[in-house]
Amino acid sequence: MRKRPEATPRSYPLDRLFQALADRTRLRLLHLVSRQEVCVCNFVGILQAPQPKISRHLAYLRKAGLVATRREGKWMHYRLEKIADPAAAAVLKATLQSLERDESMQQDLARLERACCGLDSLVQLSGNQMRRASAIQRYRKLMAK
Repeated sequence: MRKRPEATPRSYPLDRLFQALADRTRLRLLHLVSRQEVCVCNFVGILQAPQPKISRHLAYLRKAGLVATRREGKWMHYRLEKIADPAAAAVLKATLQSLERDESMQQDLARLERACCGLDSLVQLSGNQMRRASAIQRYRKLMAK
């Protein structure tokens, strides 16, 4: 009886990765979700772009396997997906690192800090007297998943 070769992780198609990275709006979205999970309700205000455009680019990133989603009530939350392929992961990491030096990307992050669904509103929306530190800890655990 022949032994089957051990399964190797599927390689990520680099053409799909480069196509996903070839648009400024998608780069801005990836930069925002690279640090934390972001609620879809924040993207329109942060990027100052129409909602259909944001949705189209988020769907593109999701189909490309770069972001994952989580539903909470009526809101979708987006986070960066981990890529198993080392070459593709290195390209994405280098891209995200280079975006850190971009002034407009930093402005996006500043707008995210002031967004409606930030940590302060997490405490307010919880409906109980949860301490801010506890809310931050829960939020960070959620982001680590």
